[in-house]
Amino acid sequence: MFKLGSINNEDAIIITEKYDGSNFQIGLLLALSSSLFIGSSFIIKKRALIRINCAGSLRASAGGFGYLKEWMWWLGFCLMGLGEVANFTAYAFAPASLVTPLGALSVVVTAILASKFLNENLNIIGKLGCILCLLGSTMIIIHCPKTEEVESLDELLIKLQDSAFILYVVVVCVLSSFIVFYYGPKYGAQNVLIYIILCSAIGSLSVMSCKCLGFALKEAHGGSEHSLICAFLFVVMICICIQMNYLNKALDLFNISIVIPIYYVLFTTMVIIASTILFKEWQNLRSVDIIGNFAGFFVIVIAIFLLHGFKDLEITFNDYHSILSPKQDFLVKHVSSSAGNCGSNYSFVRSI
Repeated sequence: MFKLGSINNEDAIIITEKYDGSNFQIGLLLALSSSLFIGSSFIIKKRALIRINCAGSLRASAGGFGYLKEWMWWLGFCLMGLGEVANFTAYAFAPASLVTPLGALSVVVTAILASKFLNENLNIIGKLGCILCLLGSTMIIIHCPKTEEVESLDELLIKLQDSAFILYVVVVCVLSSFIVFYYGPKYGAQNVLIYIILCSAIGSLSVMSCKCLGFALKEAHGGSEHSLICAFLFVVMICICIQMNYLNKALDLFNISIVIPIYYVLFTTMVIIASTILFKEWQNLRSVDIIGNFAGFFVIVIAIFLLHGFKDLEITFNDYHSILSPKQDFLVKHVSSSAGNCGSNYSFVRSI
């Protein structure tokens, strides 16, 4: 919190422009639309993969690329691209502490649409998970760290040369290579985490590259900046292609209600780690905000577990009526059911 006397007129003008109400509303709408587009794109792409499999084409998990001939898959791809553009643009209008946690809403959108268009079960526990996901996102919005501002391209290049970030990039590259050439072909079809870990790790680098690309585009004034833009754009394209390929394999092998929530948890975790290493976002964070971030994140993890951990149970709100009924009625029903079981067992013994 700033004290009123510590802000001069120039600072007040800058703060007012940075947190202008119209800009905040535009950023909020872009972030919400991004979650809607991305969540819908997963459903459309899954429907396209189902159509490809029904047509007898080689599955994406087996290395097939028949989905590239399916217009529905391209529709989902375009929606995902539109969502990513909206998400990237939202950072220019609203604080990153608002935009990033709203990605959890894509999980909620996917779960709801999957129950409607893919006939996947969304019981009352899953609906409770959606509500908890919203609450956890709200906690993170309140307590999350603010992205550290980069004043110039020279400062950005210095951050990219930091030894900790270079080590992180090396670890991600080595881990991804092991998955691509060994763990993926051997265990990818049995364990849902294999390909999702790869997508999340590479995705964290793509987010960092997108942030660097946006800043380079904003500060571009000469030839040296243009070459830097091309380098960032090349890294972004490579990372997105790898993510798209292995996310398609995961979607083809496993249920979408399992893939998307786990992908969100791991992807968000890896992005937070990468941002913390590169931009030092948590360096000046208060202890209460650190606790709030961890609490909000664990609430989202619990919500995602509820979304897919009990998805196959046929539970409705009517099943909870017995809990609200008088204790005497509940005991009568329990005794009656027990007596019926005993009677059937007795008849079975006599027949023997």
